Amino acid sequence: MQPNRFPACPRPPKLRVAAASSGRTVRAMSRIVVRPFEAADLPAAGRLLAERHARHRRTHPLLPADYEDAKLALVEVTAVWETEGASGSVAVDGSEVTGYVLAAPKPSAVWGPNIWVEAAGHAVRDPETVRDLYGAAASQWVEEGRTAHYVVVPSEAELVDAWFRLGFGSQHAHAVRPVPTSPLPPYPGLTVRRAERGDVGVLAELDLALPRHQALSPVFSAGVVPTLEEALADWEESIDDKDYATFVAEYDGKVIGAAIGLSLEKSSAHSGLSQPGNAGFLGFAAVLPEFRGHGAGRALGETVLQWSADAGYDSVVTDWRVTNLLSSRTWPKLGFEQTFHRLHRLISY
Repeated sequence: MQPNRFPACPRPPKLRVAAASSGRTVRAMSRIVVRPFEAADLPAAGRLLAERHARHRRTHPLLPADYEDAKLALVEVTAVWETEGASGSVAVDGSEVTGYVLAAPKPSAVWGPNIWVEAAGHAVRDPETVRDLYGAAASQWVEEGRTAHYVVVPSEAELVDAWFRLGFGSQHAHAVRPVPTSPLPPYPGLTVRRAERGDVGVLAELDLALPRHQALSPVFSAGVVPTLEEALADWEESIDDKDYATFVAEYDGKVIGAAIGLSLEKSSAHSGLSQPGNAGFLGFAAVLPEFRGHGAGRALGETVLQWSADAGYDSVVTDWRVTNLLSSRTWPKLGFEQTFHRLHRLISY
């Protein structure tokens, strides 16, 4: 290993170390003090979140306007604070809170020894501040053995960059688009129709096709793949559920793909700030691997978009793993614009 060719940087003259009331060590820059999050910080955090959401909606007006109201934003922050195991930090400039990061773990083993900063779990006046906030809070998380860190970040370039410079990388995309106003285009060689009970067998196969694809390179998802028997039983029970609009694509008379449209309100992954009002949801789409390349994925996606328009929705939401080369290219081509980035960092060697 070569010796460091650069001299040590001098300590910034205004950087100091302050003691928090809890006894934990925190950083301070100029007048800004970073300390542990406390219940008394909730109203200020709600105001900061409302400010952030208002900025976000200038770019993505389809997102819900409700959370520009600090009282409603406070409800979201409070829900995070009251989650079991929640902790975080705040930045205080003089007597004013200028930023916060607040996180809580999820019980599912799929996420590893985790901690989550959800969409309502952070807001800052200056994006750079988030780095100090995370630095103060993450020490406790790692001490607790929580080494898989997740954060849901609005699509603000400077804020995403600040998280990137903390070692986070992009894992998952949340996106929205308005419903279409033009009729469906023709799909040469393909027929797209509503699913029937006779399709249950192939629908079960497609239920396995997506997680199997996600387990491959470059996604390497740790999601659980159900057994064919489990998938068959699920479809036997749910095929007639009118809350789910299931479509299949046929090629040469064979079902090769499927997609599901539903109300966004039924999605646990999209709530609060990321849940536009009166929105449809492209909740699932998969094509059998041997038939990819025929345009079935695009045809199914556009069919769900048209179904959403016909059902009276104003917009459509979907999400995808950014390392899934198929979905990360198909859905943006259908007009979906990314609203939130789910970022991930694994603390390890």
